[in-house]
Amino acid sequence: MLNKVMLIGNLGRDAELKYTPGGEAVASVSLATNSVWFDKNNQKQERVEWHRVIIWGKMAESLAQYLVKGKQIYVEGNLQTREWTDKDNVKRYTTEVRSYQIKLLGGMGKGGGVPHPADTEGGSNDQPVDDSDIPF
Repeated sequence: MLNKVMLIGNLGRDAELKYTPGGEAVASVSLATNSVWFDKNNQKQERVEWHRVIIWGKMAESLAQYLVKGKQIYVEGNLQTREWTDKDNVKRYTTEVRSYQIKLLGGMGKGGGVPHPADTEGGSNDQPVDDSDIPF
């Protein structure tokens, strides 16, 4: 059996970091992906799909500050459906992506991100970015 999801999209809001009663960190983000195609009349069509992504533990704590609205990310994880009863005693379901890998892509997005050394004062465009430069 295989349950694997790989998505690249843009965040619709800043990450929301919370802690379980047991003290474990959990962050959630809303990720938008889009599909573009041409219909039978050769008119461009576009559809946006929204995904709820859940991040657990140390990864949630280290990434939360960088997961800001507009930031492009790569997510790898699996689908998980949860069930709960709402205030009107109606059973509800939600399907989420439980992530186990997230990579920051593209620009810094609105309001933050991890700056490339060339984006900081005194930086040079020909300096390579080393993994040790990334704070997580």
